[in-house]
Amino acid sequence: MSTFRQIYYQIVFSTKHRNPVLNMENEDQLYKYIWGIVKNKKCTLYRINGMPDHIHLFTDLHPSVSLSSFVKDIKVSSNLWIKQSGLFPDFEEWQSGYGAFTYSEREKDMIINYIKNQKEHHENESFEVEYKNLLKSNGVEFDEKYLW
Repeated sequence: MSTFRQIYYQIVFSTKHRNPVLNMENEDQLYKYIWGIVKNKKCTLYRINGMPDHIHLFTDLHPSVSLSSFVKDIKVSSNLWIKQSGLFPDFEEWQSGYGAFTYSEREKDMIINYIKNQKEHHENESFEVEYKNLLKSNGVEFDEKYLW
């Protein structure tokens, strides 16, 4: 019997101290680099976008890839690439931790559009508010003193 699965993840992670260091002029190059990591892991990237202080990915993981190793590989590899490229001179590193939220097939287009429209979305809502809302809407209990 073959292995079947369908798990869509929205993964969110931030720059250290949520510093706004990911300039928009070069973000496409960063996103292409991350897409390459995802592809090399035999995973599917449906959408990537972000703001100067954080990134959202919407992806499906290959059955051989664990979520924690997937995020770790993306953050470690992109951290090295960012520093070597010189495209984001104020970047220190990614903040530790991440958020990962699962979605169904019927929510797929909604999440893709949500990530696609990050710039417009953040005209009215800070990352802090957005992240707390993601946690709450996905039923994740949290203590604010450990959030940032």
